[in-house]
Amino acid sequence: MAPLSRSLSSLARHTECLRRVGVFRSFLPNHPFRCGWWKRNFKAVSCGGAGVQPLLQQRGAKNCAASVSSSSSDGQDATERLWSVYSETKRQTEVISTSSVDPDTIFANNEMSLRDIEIYGFDYDYTLAFYSSHLHTLIFDIARDILINNHRYPEELRKYEYIPDFAVRGLHYDVQKALLMKIDAFHYIQLGTVYRGLHPMPDEEVIAMYEGSHVPLEIMSDFYGKSTHGHTMKQFMDIFSLPEMTLLSCVNDFFMRHNIDYEPVHLYKDVKEAIRDVHVKGIMYRAVEADIGKYIWYGEQSHAVLKKLSAHGKKMFLITNSPFDFVDRGMSFIVGKDWRDLFDVVIVQADKPSFFNDRRKPFRRVTDKGVLLWDRIHRLEKGEIYKQGNLYEFLRLTGWRGSKVLYFGDHIYSDLADLTLKHGWRTGAIIPELRKEIKIMNTPQYVHMMTWLQALTVLIEQMQAHRDPATQAVVEEWIKEREAMKPQTKDIFNAQFGSLFRTYHNPTYFSRRLSRFADIYMASISCMLNYDLQHTFFPRRTPLQHEAPFWPEQDSSGFGVSSSSFSPPPPLAESDHTGKFKS
Repeated sequence: MAPLSRSLSSLARHTECLRRVGVFRSFLPNHPFRCGWWKRNFKAVSCGGAGVQPLLQQRGAKNCAASVSSSSSDGQDATERLWSVYSETKRQTEVISTSSVDPDTIFANNEMSLRDIEIYGFDYDYTLAFYSSHLHTLIFDIARDILINNHRYPEELRKYEYIPDFAVRGLHYDVQKALLMKIDAFHYIQLGTVYRGLHPMPDEEVIAMYEGSHVPLEIMSDFYGKSTHGHTMKQFMDIFSLPEMTLLSCVNDFFMRHNIDYEPVHLYKDVKEAIRDVHVKGIMYRAVEADIGKYIWYGEQSHAVLKKLSAHGKKMFLITNSPFDFVDRGMSFIVGKDWRDLFDVVIVQADKPSFFNDRRKPFRRVTDKGVLLWDRIHRLEKGEIYKQGNLYEFLRLTGWRGSKVLYFGDHIYSDLADLTLKHGWRTGAIIPELRKEIKIMNTPQYVHMMTWLQALTVLIEQMQAHRDPATQAVVEEWIKEREAMKPQTKDIFNAQFGSLFRTYHNPTYFSRRLSRFADIYMASISCMLNYDLQHTFFPRRTPLQHEAPFWPEQDSSGFGVSSSSFSPPPPLAESDHTGKFKS
């Protein structure tokens, strides 16, 4: 099938899917409940007798809802009618058919065309190299032993082991209160996700401790998520931080179980130092290099992406905080001994994010044996290895400026924030957790749960205005059911903290930063293999709260439908220089 035919066929399928789930036009937050939805889906419901359909057509859903509660003076009859609407709504949501979202999709926050990109930059860890869960266990074990051996923490801590599914990325840690929690985009704590040690804090205690659930701006983490200059919160944005959060929680748990009085600030600093030693002293690097196949999960698709870009004449560079020996060992495993031939510039131990801001550090050349040379750097040469430096010198020596550069990294702050805010580079976030979350969202269990939750919310929204006792009693029952469903929407992703991207309904603080600092985001760099290098990524025009949806933008999984954010195009055949598919 020709490419255009394939696209039209795909659009037809998506349109049919949208026709079937058209109910979701009404489920967009804070938009009026449309009469058409009631007409299509509640014909079987007696809503005030034979005159219900004219009433629907003339006065709309809101007035129909009013007729449900006020058409009869008999409270019991009104109650029966409300539960009839409830039952029919639930029945309709159970039969909705939806299309799934491809986990290999690249999602766009900002419109961006690959045809404009001439230079591609990469971080190394969790961007080109992906690690197995063994690495987090290794980091946890080493840092725990450092606490015991170097900081004189109790020997009994050795009984604690790494818990792979305990924490998620993006959590905040209150350093002074020793609490780990998830915060939404509006600085509100997601109740039910506040942990002291390995156990949740009761909501009442959290509300009393913070005088509500809002966290003031002045105590939130600083721009890079750090706890500095009076900020008492630390945000963990690095995938490497998962063992750190788990270790903090385990030590807190031990102290509380044994009624040991301790200073939370000291604990935080000791754990932070222990984790830093695992990296800085090279303990982790040596362990990974000694058994590379155990710790590097996969890399052949990263190699394919690099080869594809090279074949199309794109410039490429690598900027990583990891040391050369570690990167060389990993890249040789992923790509081969000649991996440096693919890159025009390689910079190691860059010390991001200060690399993007501090103009004082010059580049220094490193030999294959790790020897540091003292000569002044006048140009960055292909095949050479450079250490430290700064972005301003990098821009002067290469001339690679502005939106023709696309840089990929996994750390929203250290890799992407300064590049997009100060230097105008395009940015791509690598979010490995995305693949797992999308697979969960594609399950019938999740789709049915969220469909019904949205429908129930609309019912509550429409009926809450009626103050007669019968209606209020029913609405209260619905509210209780909705509240009872909230933990289910969390637990399906992670029993402690839920989704990386949402706090029940609102986006997480992590999501807010991701949408601000990343033009595009994806589960892995391998997603680039699904797109031609002339492809343009379009973000969905999600209606603002005061806008009516001109097109049913959501399906029941909560994802939008667009050329770049519903699913990738068909698998690519070889393409010519125009980006068109060859037959």
